[in-house]
Amino acid sequence: MKAKSNNNIKKIIENLVRKHNTPLFLISKNKLLSQLKRFQTLLPRVKPFYAVKSNSHPFILKTFADAGIGFDVASIQEMKTLLDMGVAPDRMIFANTVKTPEALKFAASNKIDLMTFDNEYELNKIARYAPGARVLVRIKVPNVGSMVELSLKFGAEPPDAIPFLIKAIRLGLKPVGVSFHVGSQNTHIENYLDALEISSIIFKDAQLKKIPLEILDIGGGFPIKHFDYEKDLFAQTAGSINKELNRLFPENIQIIAEPGRVLCGPAGILVMRVIGKSIRNNKHWYYLDDGVYGSLSGIVYDHCKYQYKVLKKGVTQITTLAGPTCDSFDIISTSEELPELDIGDIVYVENIGAYSWATATNFNGLPPAKVVIIP
Repeated sequence: MKAKSNNNIKKIIENLVRKHNTPLFLISKNKLLSQLKRFQTLLPRVKPFYAVKSNSHPFILKTFADAGIGFDVASIQEMKTLLDMGVAPDRMIFANTVKTPEALKFAASNKIDLMTFDNEYELNKIARYAPGARVLVRIKVPNVGSMVELSLKFGAEPPDAIPFLIKAIRLGLKPVGVSFHVGSQNTHIENYLDALEISSIIFKDAQLKKIPLEILDIGGGFPIKHFDYEKDLFAQTAGSINKELNRLFPENIQIIAEPGRVLCGPAGILVMRVIGKSIRNNKHWYYLDDGVYGSLSGIVYDHCKYQYKVLKKGVTQITTLAGPTCDSFDIISTSEELPELDIGDIVYVENIGAYSWATATNFNGLPPAKVVIIP
């Protein structure tokens, strides 16, 4: 079955390259919807709010908008894009804990009133520019084992959560819950378990102090596979989360999340072509028509490693892959085991839908890969 699937992908790639040239960024609608269904099946209590920052391509946003889920937004542009698509304000959470006054005024004027904070300065800002908003305190939780450790920049110390919620009331805001994020591409299940335990303590303390919390936001960070040999940790992670949610939080508490990578990551395929080759220090170098300044920007900004595949078979050797720009920083990988390639041969990467096209640049005048929608 797997060999048949690989053959189908290869045929799709060959046909699209003939039609569009390279580089290409393929987005699969069926994969987007199947990942969403899988998320909802594995985490039945959790309402997803897609993290727009992970990939804001209009097709992806429209697909999830039509599916009826919520969105995690971080800027005026993200909010405006969704509003223009007809997404209702109550389907958005303004989850950036460092919001500009202009963005807060835009959110308030468009009735987007659910947002996060993690310090007193942000509370004061929200109260001034979005009076009466519903707020969740984002707490700092363990991020060990995550590809991107978000606790370095965000999150209030858990002991400060209740005082912050009390201050929110005094400022005329409506404290409604607790938020956390265990870090991007988290492979350490214990991070979620610790975060849920800490959050439950805050919920119980809030109840004693007559603060009626009703929402728990478990953030994102759910892992996906980037290599064929890796284990699929998402199902295992989801199972552990479900047990703790049912143990620690009664049914009247609404559970939401901000999944990005787990929804859009497996839906993306990057297709490149070899545009140059050389031998340097007794090693083959292949220069591709996309690189770290383009759709492989996740290597830099997301600390991500990808699996590089080719359509050609043959004896493999350790090779270096580099991008097309004039910058020597644009080296993709120095240790890929690939058959000898020729100029014009195809190299492709699966599971690259998140934090890739979204952060691609036009450096050297080279445009990002052309997006093509596939079934």
